[in-house]
This record gives sequence, C-alpha cells and structure tokens, in this order.
Amino acid sequence: MTKTCSIDIHNPNKPIHSGHLQLGGKDALGNMDHLESHGHVAADRAQSPARHRRPAAAASMSQPTRRLEGRVTIVTGAGRGIGAAIATRCAEEGARVVVAELDPESGEACAARLRQAGHEAVAIQTDVGEPDSVERMVEAVIARFAPPEVLINNAGVNVFHEPLAMPPEEWERCFRVDLDGAWNCCRAVLPHLLARGRGSIVNISSVHAQQIIPHCFPYPVAKAGLLGLTRALAIEYAARGVRVNAICPGYIETELSFAYWNTFPDPQAERQRAYRLHPPGRIGTPDEVAWPAVFLASDEAGFINGATLMVDGGRSVLYHGEQEG
Repeated sequence: MTKTCSIDIHNPNKPIHSGHLQLGGKDALGNMDHLESHGHVAADRAQSPARHRRPAAAASMSQPTRRLEGRVTIVTGAGRGIGAAIATRCAEEGARVVVAELDPESGEACAARLRQAGHEAVAIQTDVGEPDSVERMVEAVIARFAPPEVLINNAGVNVFHEPLAMPPEEWERCFRVDLDGAWNCCRAVLPHLLARGRGSIVNISSVHAQQIIPHCFPYPVAKAGLLGLTRALAIEYAARGVRVNAICPGYIETELSFAYWNTFPDPQAERQRAYRLHPPGRIGTPDEVAWPAVFLASDEAGFINGATLMVDGGRSVLYHGEQEG
C-alpha cells in the first residue's frame, strides 16, 4: 500500500500519514457519495477553511418547524452520509422515519441516534434492488407505524467505467440500484399514497444526469433515467394527489470525498482544486441536500411536481474553468 500525506476527516487542515484508498472513478463535478451498501457516507461535519465555510445565515434553516409532523417517511440508503442527513432532518421535522438500509449496522446506528434524540425511527434492512425485500420493508413499516406518506429514494451506487471497457455485469449492478431500486420502492409505496389521496416522492439523482464526465459510464445513464422516472410518475399521478420530484446533488463533502482526495500525493491541494471548481469556493454538505429534500416532501412544495432541483452551488451553470482564490 502506498504511503502518502492524507487529510484527517475530523481535522481537514491537519495532514496525517497513512495508506491511501484507491477508488473506482475520478469525479471532478458530481456527487461522490454512493457506496456498495446503497448508502451515502458522510464526514463528521468536517470544517472547511473559514472563507469556504457555509454562510452563518444558513444555520437558521436548522430550526425545525415540524413540517412533516406524524408523517411516515421512508429514506432509503439512510445509514450514512446524505441519507442519514435526510433521515435526521425529516425526524426533526416531526416525521416517523424508516431507515431502509442494506447494511444493518449502519442502519440501526442511524435509527438509534434518532430515537436517542426523542424521535420515532426504525431501521429495516432493505435491498432496494430486490423487489421482495422492498415489499417486506413496506409491510414492516405498516405494521410498525402506518402506511407510508413520504418516500425519499436516496440509495445508490457509483459505477464508473469507460463504456467499451465496462464488464457487462457492471451495467446491471449500476441499474439494479440506481434505477430499478428507485422504481421498486415507488411501485411498493405508490398504492398507499394513492389510497390516501396525497403523498410525496423525492428521488435523489445526481448532477451526472445533466453534466457528463468521461469514464463515469453508466452512472449518468441510470441517473438520467431516474429523472425520466420522476417526470413520468409526477404526471401520471398528479391528479390523485401525489407529487414526485428529484434532486441532483453535486460534489458533496463526505468521507468518500476525503478518501478520494487521499489518493493524491497532495490531498489538500486536490481538495482545494475541488473547491475552486465551484462558484462559492467550496463544495456542499449533506445537510444542504437534506433540507431541499425536506422542503420537497412537505406541503410547502404543494405545487411543485415533476421538478428537478440542482444542488451544486451553481457548478452546472458555470461554462468553464476554476474560480480564483
């Protein structure tokens, strides 16, 4: 294993020396946030240099207003990272949260944290790529709480290849989770939303669905398909009270981001390069994806349907080049 100077996720400005982790793809634009566990892995609120930190005004967003009071909310891939942040914010808004996670340890750990904070939460081991597993999860949700009212399809896996060099099974692995998994969950939950006459589905896609990076195939194909699924279901069931929307996260600062930066001889320099790619001079946090998800799930977004919200700091609008500073 190669030795290199690395970034400590608990203190990003202090270099440490360790072996580095080689990941399967290089992501200069999009969200490096999915793992094989189908969950997103997050750093523990790692602090950026002062000039790149989230504006203090955004802290006011973290005051719960109980927008999801009593609503049974399923969040897939919620054991870590973006998914765990979404589950936490939904719980703080009064939701009864279901942590639907492939990895039972991380799923239960997330649910336990929510219960310790006084929220209603349960973890259910779920393989979103397996329809029977999803059906069992929904049955368990109904037995524990009530029929679901909100579904947030967050589970996903990064699969990055040069197209013609991609093994055939990698196409299936990507689509099984990133597109089929979302559809399996929608198909299991939609009848309950329709029976109630209201409900919200939020699909976590990716900036990769809009902006292509070479050698990241077939991930953007699956994520673009998820946007198509979002729009089709949104129109199909709008008159019956169900809204379906999508979020496209950009580069989000998670443990996977740190692991990627640590593959470079100078991780701090690579981290700063990632910051310079974005107009705010920083990258996003899991909470900055979680809050839009809460909004879209809530009645505040009652006339928003079939929409795709880019959460990338404006990177997808920028024509070319890095930011100065």
